[in-house]
Amino acid sequence: MRIQIINGPNLNLLGVREPAIYGKRAWEDYLKDLRQRYPNVRIDYYQSNLEGDIINKIQEVGFDRDGIVLNAGAYTHTSVAILDAIKSVNTPTIEVHISNVHQREEFRHHSMISQGCMGVICGFGLDSYRLAIEAILTKSETEE
Repeated sequence: MRIQIINGPNLNLLGVREPAIYGKRAWEDYLKDLRQRYPNVRIDYYQSNLEGDIINKIQEVGFDRDGIVLNAGAYTHTSVAILDAIKSVNTPTIEVHISNVHQREEFRHHSMISQGCMGVICGFGLDSYRLAIEAILTKSETEE
């Protein structure tokens, strides 16, 4: 089982960026815990602040992973190109957000990428990623 986590812009600053919204925990610490929690799952990680790099990564991994967990950050609300990349590959993608985007600014209430995703998880802090992994694992078990 291989799962690819892709984080978009500004998520490299988790732990220091707006801690009231995103928490004080560094991503690297959380990722280490995720990998320990799922020792039989290879969890690969990628982060970029650049839209094209995110698209390239989706295309690179979108045919040989069991799932993609994607937090596209602000690109969620603007990128038809990322939506097209998600729809162009056969690996199921789950959209995640750390905060509940529906409790925030109006422009964050609409996602351009949800249409291409298996599901959306938001508002559970970093645990949103674990919930997405659980959904991928459950889907995989039901298909066997």
